[in-house]
Amino acid sequence: MPKYDINDPTDLDIMRGQFDMITREEWEEYVEIAEDKKIGYKNINILKTAARKAGISKYLSPKVISWVLEVVDNLEEMLDADEEE
Repeated sequence: MPKYDINDPTDLDIMRGQFDMITREEWEEYVEIAEDKKIGYKNINILKTAARKAGISKYLSPKVISWVLEVVDNLEEMLDADEEE
């Protein structure tokens, strides 16, 4: 994931768009993967929060959106690494 500036309105719109494109079912899958990979209590909780707010990013702070998208990106990288093995 590219590094976004949470203070830049354009970057914030891009991040909100990326967040809103992920469905509630996809968020639930990310939560399950995170629990299987044991990525940490805080990261799992932020994914659960994202699942509850799926499609309505306007209720999340820019910092939280950035954090949750970074967690998703890390999970995707872990999955890609597992597939290559």
